[in-house]
Amino acid sequence: MLYLFPLLAVFIWAGNSIVNKLSFGIIDPEAIAFYRWFFAMLLLTPFVAGRVWQKRRVILPLLPKFATLAMLGMVLNQSLAYFAAATTTATNMALITSLVPMISLFLAVPLLKQKLSPLAFGGTLISLVGLIFMLSHGDMMNLAIGVTQGDLLLLFSAFVYALYGVLLKRWQLPLPTWESVYIQGLIAVFMLTPLLFSSPSMAISTQSAPLILYAAVAASLLAPWAWINGISKLGADRTSVFFNLMPIIAAILAAIILDETLAIYHYIGGSMVIIGVMLVQIKPKPKAIPTLSLPRII
Repeated sequence: MLYLFPLLAVFIWAGNSIVNKLSFGIIDPEAIAFYRWFFAMLLLTPFVAGRVWQKRRVILPLLPKFATLAMLGMVLNQSLAYFAAATTTATNMALITSLVPMISLFLAVPLLKQKLSPLAFGGTLISLVGLIFMLSHGDMMNLAIGVTQGDLLLLFSAFVYALYGVLLKRWQLPLPTWESVYIQGLIAVFMLTPLLFSSPSMAISTQSAPLILYAAVAASLLAPWAWINGISKLGADRTSVFFNLMPIIAAILAAIILDETLAIYHYIGGSMVIIGVMLVQIKPKPKAIPTLSLPRII
């Protein structure tokens, strides 16, 4: 039953790729990017606001770091995905997003002073070749023809979110997870307000309301809650493996809900991406240090 936590999170995040694509033409990207975090923080306020206010003296000096995290993880990352929906598929969204752990590993080298294993290099190479094969529609010599503006936006979004995760680990902010999320969310709402007013339409229609609700409640609150529970009960290593299921689930949902067709290059390139990411996540076992056997003195 414990595995239901990461599975639920992965299913919700896969579904969010579908929601991103469905939002195109129904609600402007500027509007849904704002409403997602506005309503998520509105729901979170009764549970977290009091504790955050009590710790305001601790939080105040950390506001520049919280603002940086909010800009990366909640403003840029999410907004880019909504803008990308106009020119890419939900399947591509999920596959490119699955590269985040791999990008995080490389960013951790300069920022966290971590070392890369040979498996990480091999997995990265496999993932990159698979991604190029998929985005070029199987013709790697004509990559520019297959890559869309949305694909490039998603690649930048994946880089931004990977940087967000690495900085979060580097800074080790002295607050519980939900309080940290709440502060970042409030700052994100403030940053996204000018974007909302630049939107051609700020109206919430009967068609867009379910999409906003899914993004605000399921993707922004329920999925992180399930993921955090998965990590606390199963450990980070075992939980992270489930993230590799997201592009598979998203591709199935996209075929059913959006009638997206999967070509042979999707199967080949997508499989290489997933295999490569899985290899990157394998941690080499530390070498055993030989111990000197000393005679006991009784």
